[in-house]
This record gives sequence, structure tokens and C-alpha cells, in this order.
Amino acid sequence: MSRKALDYDQINENVKKAQYAVRGELYLRASELQKEGKKIIFTNVGNPHALGQKPLTFPRQVVALCQAPFLLDDPNVGLVFPADAIAKAKLYLSYTAGGLGAYSDSRGLPGIRKEVAEFIGRRDGYPSDPELIYLTDGASKGVMQILQTVIRGNGDGILVPVPQYPLYSAAISLFGGALVPYYLEETANWGLDINNLRQSVADARFKGITVRAMVIINPGNPTGQCLSVENLQQILRFCHQENLVLLGDEVYQQNVYQDERPFISSRKVLFDMGPPISKELQLISFHTVSKGFLGECGQRGGYFEMTNIPPQTVDEIYKVASISLSPNVPGQIFMGVMVSPPKPGDISYDRFIRESKGILESLRKRAHMMTDGFNSCKNVVCNFTEGAMYSFPQIKLPPKAIEAAKSAGKVPDVFYCLKLLEATGISTVPGSGFGQKEGVFHLRTTILPAEEDMPAIMASFKKFNDAFMDQYEDHRGYSRM
Repeated sequence: MSRKALDYDQINENVKKAQYAVRGELYLRASELQKEGKKIIFTNVGNPHALGQKPLTFPRQVVALCQAPFLLDDPNVGLVFPADAIAKAKLYLSYTAGGLGAYSDSRGLPGIRKEVAEFIGRRDGYPSDPELIYLTDGASKGVMQILQTVIRGNGDGILVPVPQYPLYSAAISLFGGALVPYYLEETANWGLDINNLRQSVADARFKGITVRAMVIINPGNPTGQCLSVENLQQILRFCHQENLVLLGDEVYQQNVYQDERPFISSRKVLFDMGPPISKELQLISFHTVSKGFLGECGQRGGYFEMTNIPPQTVDEIYKVASISLSPNVPGQIFMGVMVSPPKPGDISYDRFIRESKGILESLRKRAHMMTDGFNSCKNVVCNFTEGAMYSFPQIKLPPKAIEAAKSAGKVPDVFYCLKLLEATGISTVPGSGFGQKEGVFHLRTTILPAEEDMPAIMASFKKFNDAFMDQYEDHRGYSRM
């Protein structure tokens, strides 16, 4: 029988090469166990509402009115919805060409792009141009669109931090490029050594790879570190010297759990540095409604902003965006509310502040609870989660556990995480899915389980881990790498 186009051995090899550990073997096994009736705690993905975070009231009120505009005609609407939510919904509906069911401009609704530009201007102290802001179906779609534009073929490389969020490795594979890793230093709180960065570029060029762009994730995923101004300046100078476009993944900018290193955008640091670098360095910055205190992952709202990108290239990016016709409009409304929330004096302001602050304060507590819990476990060492939504503990696996994993045909940290899942129902992601140094093992878990559930979850983890270590311990002891 002749081979068919969609037989497995006939499909695009780049599709097969793309790997996405966050929804990989562990997640599939967890889903099977859930169907069998086992209680599963899905800490494998940063999905706040799935782990009990309540939606903020004001954004949902605004979107509800936009989705059902006939409610605005009801004389009793003011008894159910506050006046500022009604006014906001009317404003957003006026931006559309027929409500939320109509396509928008392929770049997003102009009125909301203007609100995003104003938000960026307030945040950074420098004005932003709405024409250089594109709304997207979550930040991931924007990242993929830009990577597709940058990668011309298999000779083009993208510098990506390791450990990294697997969106980048998967998308680079999908578009036929080469991932060029630069390793973060775990013993320096996942810091970046600029000399390691230079060595990564030199190694890639020796292999004939043209390095075209550099990715930073700030705050970090999966590592949770916040970059200092000095570190960002080093990165910007490096990209300028090496003629690289910087891709700033800043989706966790609201998720900061310490005061020493608050979030500061790459764009602000760039403009603070002044000419010539501020006029020459090409920068794309990404943000989303999926993280922060909104946590509206399922709504798929995001944006990217372009800095120092030539007009002809912007036109090409617009053309490609037009192929998809329109980013989803409800997601755009959520983005509008995120960047333009209730102001002091508005009816909904106090409630909005109370809800949003409550979420961030609880996340800060959970970051401490999880870090302390991991560090109380045998052969586990964990840096504090300074930002984002994850802990990334190092698991010091005994040699006998590594041998058992190999006998089972599993990568050692996959073996450990599967045993953890079977014993406790905690679904994590093995560190090998993010990249890590040879012979070092980790797992990633979110800090999102409810605050009241966290002690029991960490106790369950400790009980499993310490029994696992006792089972495979060869009593030679371990030191942190």
C-alpha cells in the first residue's frame, strides 16, 4: 500500500522534533490516573484558576456585559453591576465593529492597543506607540510569531536560558532553527554569567550557526529569579555588541515575592541607557493576562511590543498576523481591563485592590512555604522563588535510583516524578523537560495550590521523598552542585 501524507513516517520532521514537557509523559499519566479515580494535584502548569484561584470580580463583570450586551439595555442592570463596570463595557463595545463576535483588526482593537501603550508609558516612564503593539492569543502566540520571523533556516540559532520554558525549544524546532543554550548558575541563585553567554555564542558560531536572537525570561520560568538592573544592562550591551534582537518574556512581571529586586522591564533599562544603544537595539517584549493576579489562562489574551524594528519588518509581521484574521476579542477585553483597571475613587477600586493584593500576598506566603518545605527534605535543595509561579528544586538522586531509572528505560528525574505522582497524586514536570546540566536533576512545580492546602501537599511530598531516598540510599552522602 502506498504511503499516505499523514502517515507518521511521512509528516514534517520538525513536528516530531518539537517536545513540550509541560504536557508530556507525566501529564498524560496523571490524566490516566485521574480517570481511574485518583485525586491529582496538577502542579505541572501555571494555571491559577484550575488550582482554586478566584477570578477578579471587575474584569469578569466587564467581559460579562460585553458578551451579553442586551444586559446593558435592562433597566435593572445597575442593581447587579457597578456603574464603572457598565461604563467600561460600553467603552469597549464602542471599540468593536459589532461586539465580541466580530473580527477585530489583525493587530487587535486600536482602543485597547492605546490602553496598553499608556500602561507601558506609566510603567517605564517613556511613551509607547500603539502602532507597534500587537494583541495576541496569549503571549505564546506572539513568541511563536516572532520566532517564525527571525528564524530563516536550520543555520539560525536562538540563545535560550537553560533551564528554559519548553515553548522556546519546541517553537525553535518547529520552525527549523537551532537552540543555543546558555546555562543559568543555580549556586548563584540562577544568575547569568556574561562570560558563559559569550562562550555559548562562540561555540555556536564554531558549529556554523548564525546566532540571531536572545531570549530572557524575567522573572524566570522555571527558575523564579528576578534580574537586576545591572544584569539587564549587561544583557542589553551584549545583544548590542553581538547584533542580536532581544526577546523579553516578561509575563510574570506582577509575580514578585521579595523587595530587593522588583521587576524592571528590559525596555525601561534600554531607554535609561540612552543613545546609541537605545536607538539601535532591537527588542520585542511580551506580556499576558494569564499570569499575575488575573491568572486568566483560558481567556488567551496577550501582547507584544516592538522597539527599534524597521517599518518594513513591522509591515511583514502585520501581514503574517493578518493570515489569522484576528486575535480573540474577549481576550483583548481582558487585556484592556488588566492594563486599565479601576482607579482611586471608582466604585470598584477598593474591591479590586483588596482582591488583587490578597492574591499576591498569598502567593508570596506560598513561595516561602514551598521553598522551606523542599529544603526540609532529604537530598533536596531549592532556591527561593523570587518571582513567577514555580519552584525548581534540585533532587540529589542516589546512584541506585539512577540505575533503577535506566533499568526502567526512564530518564532519572522522569522516574522520580512518576513515582511521586503514583504515590501522592502530585503532578510535576521533570527538570529534563527544561534542560539542566549533565548529572543534575530537578523538578518544577507551581506554587499555586491553595494556601490552606500547601502544608498537607508539602508533608505528602516530604514523606514520599524521604522514603524514596531511604530506599535507594547508598549512604555516601551528597553535596549541592
